[in-house]
Amino acid sequence: MPKDLLFEIGLEEVPARFLRAAMDQLKDKTVQWLEQSRLSHGEVEAYATPRRLAVLVKGVAEKQDDVEEEVKGPARKIALDENGNWSKAALGFARGQGAHPEQFTFKELNGVEYIYVTKSSRGVETASILSEGLLGILSSMTFPKNMRWGSYDYKFVRPIRWLVALFGSDVVDLEVTSVKSGNVTRGHRFLGTEAVIKEAAAYPEVLRSQHVIVDVKEREKMILEQITQLAQEKNWKIAIKEDLLEEVLFLVETPTVLFGTFDPSFLSIPQEVLITSMREHQRYFPVLDEQGKLLPYFVTVRNGDGTSLNVIAKGNEKVLRARLSDAKFFYDEDQKLEIKDALSKLESIVFHEEMGTVGDKVRRIRKIADQLAVDLQVSGTEQEYVSRAADICKFDLVTQMVYEFPELQGVMGEDYARKAGEHESVAKAVFEHYQPRSASDDLPSTLVGSIVSIADKIDTIVGCFSIGIIPTGSQDPYALRRQSQGIVQILLSKQMPLTLSRVFDIAIGVHAELREMKRQGNEIRKDLEEFFSLRVKKLLSENLRYDVVDAVISAGFDDIMSVVSRGNSLMNAVNSGDDFKTTIESFNRVSNLAAKATGASVNESLLQEEAEKELHAAWMGIQKPYLAALAERDGEKALALLGQLKASITHFFDSVMVMAEDEKIRSNRLGLLAQIDHGFKQFADFNKLVY
Repeated sequence: MPKDLLFEIGLEEVPARFLRAAMDQLKDKTVQWLEQSRLSHGEVEAYATPRRLAVLVKGVAEKQDDVEEEVKGPARKIALDENGNWSKAALGFARGQGAHPEQFTFKELNGVEYIYVTKSSRGVETASILSEGLLGILSSMTFPKNMRWGSYDYKFVRPIRWLVALFGSDVVDLEVTSVKSGNVTRGHRFLGTEAVIKEAAAYPEVLRSQHVIVDVKEREKMILEQITQLAQEKNWKIAIKEDLLEEVLFLVETPTVLFGTFDPSFLSIPQEVLITSMREHQRYFPVLDEQGKLLPYFVTVRNGDGTSLNVIAKGNEKVLRARLSDAKFFYDEDQKLEIKDALSKLESIVFHEEMGTVGDKVRRIRKIADQLAVDLQVSGTEQEYVSRAADICKFDLVTQMVYEFPELQGVMGEDYARKAGEHESVAKAVFEHYQPRSASDDLPSTLVGSIVSIADKIDTIVGCFSIGIIPTGSQDPYALRRQSQGIVQILLSKQMPLTLSRVFDIAIGVHAELREMKRQGNEIRKDLEEFFSLRVKKLLSENLRYDVVDAVISAGFDDIMSVVSRGNSLMNAVNSGDDFKTTIESFNRVSNLAAKATGASVNESLLQEEAEKELHAAWMGIQKPYLAALAERDGEKALALLGQLKASITHFFDSVMVMAEDEKIRSNRLGLLAQIDHGFKQFADFNKLVY
């Protein structure tokens, strides 16, 4: 009769940021052990609160499954000697499998006979292996940081205070750091008491009676429902940031939402400052009106019930007032710092020991941005804005507010620049040059901000590549992947007629001019091309099939707008039906034979057959408009022009013997195909399409 299995690890409070991964890890390791132990089971649920990790497995078999396994041994010619007796190899195989040669059978595999033996393994009682299994799961768990406590040479995320291990209603005997397992759990630290769990399946309800909602999904639902109800009652918009919700979720065992107020005079500070202070220091959710403007209220989640919420709110208000007073002080003090003085301080802040100070970085950003502006032929006024924005883009790094809240870099720079009398375009660019900060962040909205953003990002990337810092595997300490993805997205969103290679050349040239580089420019450029190809591929893969992505990237990805246009056009054509499939087949026939060509020149006087003259004329007729369409990044028009060759290609292959005996005729025909194939390859490698 199957039984439920419960394993709870009671702990001192665990940091909220560790709990989700720890809960998933416990579940995965438990499932893995059950499967390795040949124990059939039902649904597996993992639970976590600040003081516990637990897993509940439904319907675990009382006994391991019996198994029969057929094991292959040596080939027959090796297993038998010349007299037909078992060889040493066969006898050794028998001993290794705990079998007798009489159990051997012969079976053929790929034309060769081998000896086989069938091993039977009878399952043992589940109860007899649970103790060792659960201890193994516990000891194999890993965490970002571990602790040791007392005199025990045992490492875990936090000290273990109690263990519950039940198989049905039976306690599984375990002991770790003098803590023995039992059937007694602990409820909420202040509202609950110890409680006996008589059956494993009763675990969630027993804890509920002790003011602990052990199910993470249920706690999240409770928090969201209470916040929604409060927002409706007050006609508020409560901003729920996912990472803050995740943290709060693992800070409480019984969630109760409440709100408080703060002095409206603090609203004179930029609301980003107030929101950041509330979120980062106090784990509060900000309250906004319908227009997204901050209101003098906050929402928090109490770890407890609804008793004396007004007292709790007052306490939170007192703490928040101190936090906001600090923020206001920092903000007011920062107003006294002139931008030129802030810039001089950047000379003493090291960006990287091999790339100089932040001041050095700013000078490189300025030179790169200026050249990008020239290439983009922006107006003289906008060039001035680009230069000024590049000059001051990092000045807020030395402010007290950014020192306190690094995530406000750029946000404070925009506000302080505006207050210092900088032009709106310059102030906006100081904020926007950090965008996109993450995969979900907005792109810069202005041209000036976009140019400085590209300059900042390519400076960091080229600088890191120049000293051998190139992301590998999951290692990317300078977020170079995110920054390169940002460059690609900005070039596309702003429809900038800049190639990646030109951006690389500008940045490499500036670095070579202003600092000594360890690596040669051509080495750096090669690594940059490979690195950015993966970013372009990722961008295209969001909307296109993998084979379409491979096909268009093979034709080049230097021009972002071009490769996206070609990819979208090809994807639409591939989805259009079988007619385009036959078009691709005709293109690929050209490509396959073109591979035999030694050149791509065509002598019209050697064109003998009407069909080859027709194909040549068709190609010459579309060549100029086709190349013009590619230059204009009009993938749809370019592909449509190529499609006009289909009939002529079909007629050519139906009527012409390409591999003619006359070497000149053969070479001329292959040259014609090679010329056309070269044109195809400027759009895509159609051979990579999969039907």
